[in-house]
Amino acid sequence: MPLDRIAVISDVHGNLTALEAVLDDIAGRGIRPIINLGDNIGKGPRGAAVTERVREACAVNVRGNWDDFIGVLGDDQPEDMRWWRDELSVTQRQWLGRLPLSHDLVMSGRRIRLFHASAESPHTRVRFHHTDEEFDGMFRATAMTGDGPEPTVVGYGDIHDTYLESRDGRTLFNSGSVGNPLDEPTPSYVILEGVLDAETPAPFEVRFVRVPYDVDAEVAVAHRMGMPRSDVWEVELRTAVYRGRQAS
Repeated sequence: MPLDRIAVISDVHGNLTALEAVLDDIAGRGIRPIINLGDNIGKGPRGAAVTERVREACAVNVRGNWDDFIGVLGDDQPEDMRWWRDELSVTQRQWLGRLPLSHDLVMSGRRIRLFHASAESPHTRVRFHHTDEEFDGMFRATAMTGDGPEPTVVGYGDIHDTYLESRDGRTLFNSGSVGNPLDEPTPSYVILEGVLDAETPAPFEVRFVRVPYDVDAEVAVAHRMGMPRSDVWEVELRTAVYRGRQAS
């Protein structure tokens, strides 16, 4: 039986150069569809262009925390937040704010749930090092995910750090980040391979892919556009060291 493949991307954060490299890799493998777990905007310089690109390229777009709050920011916010807000059109902000918060599918007899950060909220973070309670919570039906059978596979983004953990018949994975990876400075995405919409068990795989891109070109865009904190952004892109841990 031929197997289907789905690409899962997340956390582009306005890095159009990295996004195009990842989309090219996905297309080169002949993979469709693409599911995007959100945070298209903020931190990087081209949120508007990224928003248009994922609307075009992705079959499903899920709302991230940046997508959720950027459209409702007022003028009393810090300058950098206003810069990322104003780089988007009103229509784009509205589209981002209306995106669904989770997406369910079935593949090879496994119920798969995908969201940005957690089953509670796109603003509730579950890190690589988490508690047993946090692990269990990722599989629960909540007000955000809606009622229905609990998933056996959950995928998310938000923390910019790839990993896969299986226990008690359940698998949790993080797709990492396309535009702002913080585990190593190379964009990542996930391929899910199996039989789509099949309720009966069949072969299934979660595969991580790393795609190099032209970091210099993206850094040059940020500086040319006068993006706030572009120097901090550059260090993150080149080193995968989170800005909160960079030496002052």
